[in-house]
Amino acid sequence: MAVSANDLRRGQAINYNGDISVVLDVQHRTPGNLRAFVQATLRSIRTGKSSDVRFSSTEKVDIVPMMTKKMEFSYKDGNDFVFTDPDTYETVTLVPELVGDGKNYLVENGVATVTFVDDKAVSVEVPPSVVLLVTDAPEGIRGDSANNVQKAVTLETGITIQAPLFIKSGEKIKVDTRTGKYMERA
Repeated sequence: MAVSANDLRRGQAINYNGDISVVLDVQHRTPGNLRAFVQATLRSIRTGKSSDVRFSSTEKVDIVPMMTKKMEFSYKDGNDFVFTDPDTYETVTLVPELVGDGKNYLVENGVATVTFVDDKAVSVEVPPSVVLLVTDAPEGIRGDSANNVQKAVTLETGITIQAPLFIKSGEKIKVDTRTGKYMERA
């Protein structure tokens, strides 16, 4: 399906130079007295490399159909991540580059949205917030009760975040996956 470059949206897959690419960012620009153009950041599915591409605003672009599935994170196989479709029990192994920062929030049986183009996984999206177990939390120092004092705590996935002094090891907390910040006790 061909659409004009003006209709490109973030997250779409397009056929560009004989390669399927995912649109990471799109900006419509009209510089001074020049013609308008569309500046897009594309990531090739085949190579994984990103590039900035400039389209004329009337240029036609081929959109490639995409499919998203809710999948469960099963386990880590070396550096790779294995996801299972809860309906069909089919597994998909994804490389760390595709999972990105989402790896900090993946726990066994945790749900993620995997996007496929031509039966090939192109992106993984974790939920906006997840509940994680605190594995290491140093004791708060008595008298440290000034406004909103925080300490570094380590979570079950291995990441360290700032949390309030009252959080102890063994507790579960809710973490915002977009900012990596503590939200509340779970």
